[in-house]
Amino acid sequence: MSDKIKVGDYLVVKRQKYTKLQKFTNVNTIVHLGKDQIELRSADSQPYHTTFQLVPKEGRNKRLFTLDPVETVSEIRNLKELLIKESGSDNRNIVDDRGTQGLSTEAILKLREDCESSSEVIGKLVENSKSFASKTEYSQEKYLKRKEKKYFEYVEIRRPSIRLIADVYWRLDADKVMGVRFDTLSQIISYSGVCGVGRFLLYESGTNGLLPAAFINSIGANTEGRLVHMHPGNVAQKQAIQAMNFEPEQLNRCISVNIYSVLRNFYQQGKEEAVESCKHDEEAKVTEAGANGDSAPQEDGSHKRKNTPEDDGPEAKQAKLDDDNGKPKKQQWELENEAACELMKEKFDALVIIAKEHPYNIIKSLLPFVKPSRPLVVFNTTKEILLESYMELKSSATVTYLRVTSNWMRNLQMLPNRTHPDVTMSGNSGYLLTGYTIR
Repeated sequence: MSDKIKVGDYLVVKRQKYTKLQKFTNVNTIVHLGKDQIELRSADSQPYHTTFQLVPKEGRNKRLFTLDPVETVSEIRNLKELLIKESGSDNRNIVDDRGTQGLSTEAILKLREDCESSSEVIGKLVENSKSFASKTEYSQEKYLKRKEKKYFEYVEIRRPSIRLIADVYWRLDADKVMGVRFDTLSQIISYSGVCGVGRFLLYESGTNGLLPAAFINSIGANTEGRLVHMHPGNVAQKQAIQAMNFEPEQLNRCISVNIYSVLRNFYQQGKEEAVESCKHDEEAKVTEAGANGDSAPQEDGSHKRKNTPEDDGPEAKQAKLDDDNGKPKKQQWELENEAACELMKEKFDALVIIAKEHPYNIIKSLLPFVKPSRPLVVFNTTKEILLESYMELKSSATVTYLRVTSNWMRNLQMLPNRTHPDVTMSGNSGYLLTGYTIR
């Protein structure tokens, strides 16, 4: 995998704490960060994790920027001691209105064009603020952070990772990943034991490809591990898989198939093999009878005579040609179904299910393809659904050491003398049903 940014890759554009997933389609690609538009042309062939300064582009659009790679970043925090010279004891007498800032909107816009860095802009805003010196030190720091966020002129381009993609998807819309937060995803990976050795069975019904991407990432490239990814639709969701920029060899570790199609194909193959076995036994009996001088009797009592090539008409000869060389080429999904069926015959080392629908019928259908003493992991956002599956599995005695657990992560703001939980944070991130197969 290349360490350089190149056209065709997915990128993670980071501006302070905000991250955005963007495909670098061509050199004219523009990424939108709020009201700002940033051309990615200059990022081509630069190393990942490079920091770029936003340079305003000349023209009528004042919010269009180009990228200029830099080695050092000038941040307002380095100038905090110079800007905070005196502070007030409280904010009770401060009136928050537009009159506290001495600069007009036009003057601030001109300031942004004239100043070389955001630090200079913020310094001018502080100098012309009538209430800044009266604020408490904590309020002054919040003011500087807010202005830095608005006028910060640097972005960093990172290589996509499972952690970054999971955070981006969760922040945009948790429902798009079925409520699977990163800490929950790490537990799913840990419980299932997915690695570069073994075969793993995954069913998911709508996580934008986050779960199969995480499994492919854990399996790695140039390994013996294989993943069968089952889904309910005609086409698997692969956005996160594409965003990871996997090499073809690593992508080939995964086979994506429709669950209904592959199960039908598997059991149909079983019936055909049983029929072929019966035919083989019958032919063996006929051959044995012929060796003893007997002939297989026909319904009319006559003996069957083998056809010679001269007995075949032109239509029969054409049919033979069609059978030998005129067969229609199998489609990709048919080849993937056959490959998945072969792995299903050998059985899997883990079963993971992340389903919008009730999971028990899926568990019941896929559990026979799992080896004994292998992990079962089921995720759902509703505890009661997993408890129903828990009771069914308990009564069937096919899975042991069953447990239902919940995930709850608490983010903390770590600051001197004021450490506390974040005011806005996500609560529960779903439930896990885990166990180990018996037979």
